[in-house]
Parts: sequence; C-alpha cells; structure tokens
Amino acid sequence: MPSFPLIRFTRTRFAAAALAGGLACSALAHADDKVIVLDSGEAQLSLVDEASRQVVATEPTGKEPHHLMITPDGQSLIVADSVSNDLLFLDPHTGKVQRRVEGIEDPYQLGFSPDHKWFVTAGLRLDRVDVYRYDGTNVTLAKRIPLAKTPSHITFASDNRTAFVTLQDTGEVAAIDLPTQTVLWKLPVGSTPAGLWMTPGDKYLLVGMTGEDDVAVVDWHTRQLVKKIQTGRGAHNFRNLDDGKHVAVSNRVESTISIIDYTTLTKTADITGLRPGPDDMELSADKRYLWVTFRFARHIGIIDLTTRKLIDTIPVGRSPHGIYFANSAPVYAPNPD
Repeated sequence: MPSFPLIRFTRTRFAAAALAGGLACSALAHADDKVIVLDSGEAQLSLVDEASRQVVATEPTGKEPHHLMITPDGQSLIVADSVSNDLLFLDPHTGKVQRRVEGIEDPYQLGFSPDHKWFVTAGLRLDRVDVYRYDGTNVTLAKRIPLAKTPSHITFASDNRTAFVTLQDTGEVAAIDLPTQTVLWKLPVGSTPAGLWMTPGDKYLLVGMTGEDDVAVVDWHTRQLVKKIQTGRGAHNFRNLDDGKHVAVSNRVESTISIIDYTTLTKTADITGLRPGPDDMELSADKRYLWVTFRFARHIGIIDLTTRKLIDTIPVGRSPHGIYFANSAPVYAPNPD
C-alpha cells in the first residue's frame, strides 16, 4: 500500500472556514486591523489601512499567492502559494507571518469540507486535485486525483462528502466523492468555468463562465444545466451579499460586477465604471462597501452598494487576487469568497 506524506500543523488548528465551505467566521474589529491583498504577480501581500484606505506595508509571500482562508477560531489566515508549494499562516488582523507549512503541491485553490474532515487543493498547473484527511491537527494525503484540464475553483455540498471543481480548459464541472476519493461525474457547462457558489439549501450550483458572458445554473442533483444568467463578459467569481437574496459576480473581461437574485435566478443590476479585471471581493461588516481586486489594473477598489458606484481606488502590487479583512460580513456557508 502506498505511503503518503504527513503534513503536521502546530500552534493553530487548521480547519474549515468561510472561504472553503465552513461556517461563516467574522471577527470583531481591532485597532490594528488591515485589509490583506494578495499581489499574485509580485509574490507579496499588501496591507491596507481600512480607515485611511492607504497601503501601509507589504510582506513577502511565496510565488503566486492566489487564494486565502481564515481558520474557524479566527487566529490565522492561510495563504496558498501555488508555485512555492506551501501555505503561509498570517495574523488575520495585522497580516504578519506566523509560520509556513511546506509540502502542499500547487495549492491554487483550497478548502475544507463543512465537517472539517477533508482538505482539498486544486492544482491548476498540475492538472489534479489532491484530497487530504484531517484529524484536527494534521493532514495526510489520501489520494492525488488526475483531473484534466486546469482545475481551478472548489466548493462543497453540505453532505460533507461531495466536492465540486471547475475544469477551465475542458469546460466542465467535476464532482468528487471525498470518502472514496473518486470522480463521481463530469458535466459540460461551457467555456472556461471558474468560480463556484452553492445556493442555500444546496439547490443549485452557480458557475462563473469566464469564457462567456454568463453564470451557469446547475442542478447538481440531476446533473443538468438548468439555465444561464447573462451577466457580463468573463463572469468569474462570487461574493454573497448577506441579505438572504443576492450574490455578486465579478465580470473580469467586461469590467463590471453583476448582482444576481439567487431566489429567482435572475440578474437585478450591474455595477459599471470599474477598473479592468474585477476578481475577488470582500464585504464590509455593515454590508455597505464591497471591496474588489482589479486583476489587470494593480489596484483594488471600494464600491458603495447603496449607490452602486466605485468611490475609491487604491494602488497595490501586480495582479492583485485574493482579498480579506477580519471585520467583514459573514459568508453564507458553504460558499467561497
């Protein structure tokens, strides 16, 4: 029987969080809270003072930090360095490095099952998904699953056994059974699927179609494509607006953000006048301000959701991708940022 590596985590329990499918986890504001932005093109993160909206520091990371997640206890923010093959643990308030965990290969996207028993990484460069077991302290590799081509984003069903992964270059969504580490099925959805978001009650899976101008609605129970919601060119990633009705989707090519009513599966609004390449988003605790990274513009921006206008931009490093701040509105489980 093959032997797989044991990755040992110390000092902080490494478990599911809002980004990866766990319960929403928002922290009380601290005086030293910073907005943490991953500058994936510069192997660094930018620390932004939320009040003054100024970059106050930068910190080095590994190569190509793309996605991040908070631990359930709120004590660490995990940054996945996909080219450096490691995870960087940060203080979620200050962005200061706590420790580095090596031996996680190509963690472009990462997440935990809702019950925290499974840790999954999507290896975009390596065309595979790695499934690890998690015992509350350590993760052990259960299986590497070849999954061509270009697996990118992940989300989970609340049954604690099903993970969904988009395959950008084959235009499919794949479902993985976690206990057996097998691919259950693949479903063609269109050109370059990326971000995933599960509607409440696990009814529908929403898929950002980056090669199109729409969001695919998948009934994953019957494995059918139900409809496509027209949004804008390059529909990419999602952020729940925590109002029981709406989710935002970034249209990376159109340079807009669309608002979708997930109870009616219709688009209700577009936010225009943005910088090029809107990508990941974070929502302020009062649900008024939507912060967004502009992947093609070396800036992040702040949108006032009451007026749906871009009210400020902040220069950061090259190709900003993931964004996080501790004092944020909850993310509806089991959906990622």
